[in-house]
Amino acid sequence: MEDVDYYELLGVRRDSSPAEIKSAYRALAKVMHPDAGGTAGTFRMLTTAFDTLSRADRRAAYDAGRVVQTPPAPARRRRMFRDEPAFTPQACRVATTALPWWHLTKHQPRIGYVRTPGHAPAALAVAGVCVLAVVPVLVSFPTPLLVVWLALAAAAAIAAVRLAGEYAAAARGHRAALAEFGERTVFGVADQEPDGERLTADLLARYLAPLPGSRVFHGLSRPGSVFADVEHAVLCGSRLVLIESKLWLPGHYEFDDDAALWRNDHPFRGGETTLPEAVAAFQDLLPGVQVRGALILYPNRRGELTTDATPALGVSPVDPDTFVHTFGSWLAADCGHVDHHTLRAVRARVVTTSDAA
Repeated sequence: MEDVDYYELLGVRRDSSPAEIKSAYRALAKVMHPDAGGTAGTFRMLTTAFDTLSRADRRAAYDAGRVVQTPPAPARRRRMFRDEPAFTPQACRVATTALPWWHLTKHQPRIGYVRTPGHAPAALAVAGVCVLAVVPVLVSFPTPLLVVWLALAAAAAIAAVRLAGEYAAAARGHRAALAEFGERTVFGVADQEPDGERLTADLLARYLAPLPGSRVFHGLSRPGSVFADVEHAVLCGSRLVLIESKLWLPGHYEFDDDAALWRNDHPFRGGETTLPEAVAAFQDLLPGVQVRGALILYPNRRGELTTDATPALGVSPVDPDTFVHTFGSWLAADCGHVDHHTLRAVRARVVTTSDAA
């Protein structure tokens, strides 16, 4: 263990940022985990390296106790890719009064977990009237008309029984889901260590969690994975947005058709995202749900960061303001109910410790 260089094990530079170290750890953990064919000892070593280098105090102690043989990166490159320690990116500047859908959050109705049959009360009333009308018809109508009215009354009675059964099933489903989920709207625990995830968690709590029927998730695994591959997600009705946060250099970002990142009209080599794969995996898991991805970008130093939100493979790069406007409007269009089957399937992907159960 003492002969292992943690930086070499993770494949990162000695001046790498915490976000770069975390990204490297996640990529290696997917292939070194025992469930993926790795060994327990190797995975423990990888986890120890990450735990050491991801904490500033532990990293400083580790660096102080080792003789660094590898020469530092050129000064210009180091200044370019390192975060600016004194800089704190701004999460979102949107005033809630400027959002056309914000009025939906003012008076939240009680959201049902199961859709009830449409127009059922009116249908039941008509059925009752038809059934009651049979009595005078039996007395005064001739036989041919009597047969027609009896047929109508029988059809109305059957419809009434069917609708009553659907209402009863919906009521049972709602009670069961209410007992399982209660009034809970947030599942999982947001990682407070990286600034990007913390900023996005605060953004979701302020802007999207107040939507009626919205459910917020932190730390989800992709289907087939055991790791928290997706940082955040928001579910509204039959619409789900998967979210990843990045602190990157100021500049203009966009996707090409293959979801490869470009910055200032040049291929961006400073980071990557796995959101397109996550969107495809969740779309297969939830065939009746519309799934989109949002890559929220924050500047890691002073300077303007802009995005072209045109999606590629279901994912859009966005700054925080654009995310709130664009994805908030999209989710608000279907925020009137919570489907308990979808909620249960998404909640099952939460892997953060205290709320995964």
